[in-house]
Amino acid sequence: MKSKTKFIFLSIKRNILPMIFCLFIFFLVIFSKSNLVASKSGLLLWANNIVPSLLPFFIATELLSYTNVITKLGKILNPIMKPVFNVPGVGSYALIMGIISGYPTGAKIVVDLNKNGLCSNEESERLLAFTNNSGPLFILGTVGISLFGNTQIGFLLLITHILSCISVGIVFRFWKINSNSHYNINKYNYSNIKTDNICFSNLGDILSKSIISSVKTIVMIGGFVVLFSVILSILKNSNFLILLGKFLFPIFNFLGIKDFEFTTSFISGCFELTNGLLQLINIPSKLISTNIVLSSFLLGFGGISVLLQVNSIIAKSRISIKPYIYGKLLHGLFAAFYTLIFIYSFPIFNLNL
Repeated sequence: MKSKTKFIFLSIKRNILPMIFCLFIFFLVIFSKSNLVASKSGLLLWANNIVPSLLPFFIATELLSYTNVITKLGKILNPIMKPVFNVPGVGSYALIMGIISGYPTGAKIVVDLNKNGLCSNEESERLLAFTNNSGPLFILGTVGISLFGNTQIGFLLLITHILSCISVGIVFRFWKINSNSHYNINKYNYSNIKTDNICFSNLGDILSKSIISSVKTIVMIGGFVVLFSVILSILKNSNFLILLGKFLFPIFNFLGIKDFEFTTSFISGCFELTNGLLQLINIPSKLISTNIVLSSFLLGFGGISVLLQVNSIIAKSRISIKPYIYGKLLHGLFAAFYTLIFIYSFPIFNLNL
């Protein structure tokens, strides 16, 4: 009996992904009309918001990788990065660009640092946990001004997002601390780093390489946005989102959030960040702090869509995705906690009616 049960379990485990994909195709056909609308919506979201804000940053980071900026920055900031985050100074480049550019720039830079031998696998995993973040253009422009219609909220979310990012980095300085390969920035072997440093003679060639590499990444992101827009449409039309909401609603109710719409919108955001934030922020509530705190968590967590984007970026490296998952959950919790403290500590941020 035990062997039969084990066989059935292994059979299900082996065939679970084909079953999910077949079910996905089935729902694509059943809900074809609404899926088409969702797909167009995701494509417009990518073209109008993501491409203009991220593509220039991707090209810029690619171009910088052909210069000595990263190594110089590493030598200057090593005395700060090593004791605080237990990573080499070059990690500061991933941290700075990850904060400025937004998802998934930080992850892309961490993988590049790892491939170039500037960070060990353990150091790369620590960096990955806190350097892949929402960008200021998205938080201030899209979330603060466009969605909330309030610049103060945008600045509040940005401040708590960065504070949470640093907090996660400090916590993850202890990640695999005993198995760490103790590197010293001054002793790195730079033999694997791109040697064709940019100059006027090869500017055209390097620029075209940077654009092609960046376009590949941005197209990959677009695919995820469209895919998850369709997945969310299927979850709504199949009532699975409502069932999942009913399962999680007691937790929200315990936290004092009585409106069921907050639960379903939050779950949507956990799948795909932008769509979830759009739904969450548009919920009318006198206690707008609820909308703000939940939005802060989602900005920190990033959603499953971003998680899969990061997983696809690190797939060919030896970096584990586990610290990223733990780090983003922790980032979301820190962000929500800090946002709540700011709202009730500083009257300027308390917009409850």
